Amino acid sequence: MAGNTYGTIFKLSTFGESHGKAIGGVIDGCPAGVELDLEAIQRDLDRRKPGQSAIVTQRKEPDEVEFFSGIFEGKTTGTPIGFAIHNTNQKSKDYSHIKDSFRPSHADYVYDEKYGIRDYRGGGRSSARETASRVVAGAIAKQFLNPLSINAYVSAVGNIKLEADPATVDFAEIENNPVRCPDQAKAAEMEAYIKQIRKEGDTIGGIVTCVIKNVPVGLGEPVFDKLHAELGKAMLSINAVKGFEYGSGFEGTSMKGSAHNDLFNTDGTTKTNQSGGVQGGISNGMDIYFRVAFKPVATIMQNQETINSKGDTVAMQGKGRHDPCVVPRAVPIVEAMAALVLADFKLLKRTNKI
Repeated sequence: MAGNTYGTIFKLSTFGESHGKAIGGVIDGCPAGVELDLEAIQRDLDRRKPGQSAIVTQRKEPDEVEFFSGIFEGKTTGTPIGFAIHNTNQKSKDYSHIKDSFRPSHADYVYDEKYGIRDYRGGGRSSARETASRVVAGAIAKQFLNPLSINAYVSAVGNIKLEADPATVDFAEIENNPVRCPDQAKAAEMEAYIKQIRKEGDTIGGIVTCVIKNVPVGLGEPVFDKLHAELGKAMLSINAVKGFEYGSGFEGTSMKGSAHNDLFNTDGTTKTNQSGGVQGGISNGMDIYFRVAFKPVATIMQNQETINSKGDTVAMQGKGRHDPCVVPRAVPIVEAMAALVLADFKLLKRTNKI
């Protein structure tokens, strides 16, 4: 299987399945001497882990990361950083009913067609549980990137939307509710809606917005490896993501150039930020902001018609423990993937000029 490694210099390779003994990864290319706050890494994992609130999957996993190499006396050594997160609460029997059937809108069918074999327990390698390894690597990348800061939050659940300008959001409010929306009133509305959707045996999608501050000028390349293109690829590699837009995004298409252009101040900053901090594929020093759209979780607790491996039509109903809405747990994943992109470009920037 190809495609298990992300990055050019700062690289992450991940391994493991949802119901295997462990998931984990190897980080290569992290410079030596980065002082690590291991508790901060675990905090990011805790934000992603299952069972953390009433509106997420109730699978109980401690998701404690164990490091095997690349760290000595609290600092990176420049050698590969190996780590694992052990699976402790598998209930593989919850998936026995799909052993020979294909769940709608999952990777089951294409896996069988591509590989001729699949681990049907929770989706195996295609499970979103793999993203826990990304969060570990992203948490390390964040510390390498300091003082650059990355903050993501839930800005929509279904049609319930937070209309606030990302520049005005109080990031300190994000972790004060289980939805991870920085507006407490809007968060309460979103939480009630997710609970209603769960009672119906259904699921709902949403949007995660991300804001990156203290970004230096010059990250990204001007042709194929544009900064926003790599951010888009990173976000679209996350399970359930269906869309990515940065800066003015699709709304910019309805604006005139005279209104959309970001005019310069004398210090090189811009009066507006329709560009979302990226111009010509390169960071311009302004805040980078983008939005990531997540579809409704495909596993629903309702009867659906599908097909089995023989091509017969069969009935299926979801079983097991699943998120009614993925966006609350997706927040640290979005941050992690953004951090991996920026860490890679920060190291690449060192090769640009003397």
